[in-house]
Amino acid sequence: RKIGVLAPATTPLTEGVTPTGNTATITAISATTKQYGDFIEFSDIVNFQLVDPVLAEYSKEQGVQASETKDVLVRDELHGGSSVIYGGTGRTLRSQLAVGDKPTIDMFRKAQLTLKKNKVKPAAGGKYVTYITPEITFDLLDDPKFLKAYEIGQNNKPFIDGEIADVYGIKFIEVENGKTFAGTGVTVHSAVMLGEEAYGLTKIEGEGDVEVIVKGLGSSGSLDPLNQRQTIGWKINAFVCKRLKEDAIVRLESVPSNQ
Repeated sequence: RKIGVLAPATTPLTEGVTPTGNTATITAISATTKQYGDFIEFSDIVNFQLVDPVLAEYSKEQGVQASETKDVLVRDELHGGSSVIYGGTGRTLRSQLAVGDKPTIDMFRKAQLTLKKNKVKPAAGGKYVTYITPEITFDLLDDPKFLKAYEIGQNNKPFIDGEIADVYGIKFIEVENGKTFAGTGVTVHSAVMLGEEAYGLTKIEGEGDVEVIVKGLGSSGSLDPLNQRQTIGWKINAFVCKRLKEDAIVRLESVPSNQ
């Protein structure tokens, strides 16, 4: 549910007179949970004594796969918002982006200004959280205005530690599963800046966790009459990510100098 913003009550109260009062607005937002999962089949050629180690390795890799699946689902939902800022000068469409339209700190400051104009509060710790690709990071670390923020604060520790920074009230987080789009002869990299309550994760209680499913040789009965097939898989019964406030999300598209 999305709660409507109440306007400031600037009319003074009159002694002994109860004002009219306000009306709360609530908008219902619907999202449909879906199932996700995968499995690997291997044969009876795997030695019986080695089954446990093999399953352990499969389980480890599938655990990573399940985590990455959730990550990509959330990423794609967040990058589907309607508010977007493009790199370069005068760009209004993704198809117009070209080599040289690289990401700059001014792009992100403009996105931050957009959120402030929308009266969106910072997402966490007084910062607007922004997810960027490693290629975007590369260009930002060459941006003079980005570097200037450290000179003002006399704090270069994040650079020494190889970390991405908090500058201008923006918390930059580099992600491996960053979003890209196919542009006109270029790969467009997308960043996303979030304000408070920008999105939500909904799941049916107890059904959003990853379930590991192991089926041994012959477990399918007559469909495996010679006990030749065994599987290990994972499943999430109910998961969904949903944008809650379009005006609390800004997507930033650009063409980094290193693709």
